[in-house]
Amino acid sequence: MTEDAQPAPPLQTWKLTLAYDGTEFRGWQVQPGERTIQGELQAALGRITGESPLPQGSGRTDAGVHALGQVASFALAAPIPAENLQRALNRTLPPAIRILETRTARSAFHARHSAVAKTYEYRVFREAICPPFLARYVYACPWPMDVEALQRSARLFEGEHDFLSFAATDPELTRQSLDPDVVLDQRPIPREGFLIKPLTAPAVRRIYSSTWEELTTEAGNLLVYRVRGSGFLHHMVRNLVGTMLDVGRRRLHSDQITGILAARSRAAAGPTAPARGLFLHSVEYDDTSG
Repeated sequence: MTEDAQPAPPLQTWKLTLAYDGTEFRGWQVQPGERTIQGELQAALGRITGESPLPQGSGRTDAGVHALGQVASFALAAPIPAENLQRALNRTLPPAIRILETRTARSAFHARHSAVAKTYEYRVFREAICPPFLARYVYACPWPMDVEALQRSARLFEGEHDFLSFAATDPELTRQSLDPDVVLDQRPIPREGFLIKPLTAPAVRRIYSSTWEELTTEAGNLLVYRVRGSGFLHHMVRNLVGTMLDVGRRRLHSDQITGILAARSRAAAGPTAPARGLFLHSVEYDDTSG
């Protein structure tokens, strides 16, 4: 460094809370040639600050999944007030992505690694005709539904369980099929009948609450599933919902849920509910992490 050279400004860790309509995006994670939430946010930061940090999200929502309270973290050298950064981002980002809160955080804060709990919400529309302005945010399911059976099955997921039966499986196995937050071996999953064994990461998660609620709105009746847990496997919430809806439609019985968990086989559970009904509701952090 020469005598006239100035030291590089210190990096400041930022924490953003954002909401987005995921319909037109290929999920959170940057993908070549695709529109993603992470990619749009990185590009907006580049246009505003001249820096291009890759924002780290609390989780990688899939294509078509929405967020009410996603959290992202990144580091910037630019000395910009939080209010100005929020205003500039909302002017630059597509209308489908809005920054709800912008603030600085401790240097050790990481949107994913520092999270202690997440809540997801899944919305099921119950009327015969789904309004077009609502269709991209709900799963239209007008069939007769045993709501008490839904509630019984939801409660069975509370506590600590191995949720391998509700994890996505990928026959190509070129992606992390158990948990997007955990790096796995990229080797084929060995199979014995329907038994799908984990690679290097366990599928055990703790669910703090799992409930269904009936809501009456101007558009019609909704069933809303809310689940709060320590973490979630890839497609886990959508697979839970698809299985419980089979219980509600009496294709399965709630008493079978325990056996499905014990089977540790995706083939034992029900179908995957569509992405459009799923929302990342909120992410929680302890008092010292943020």
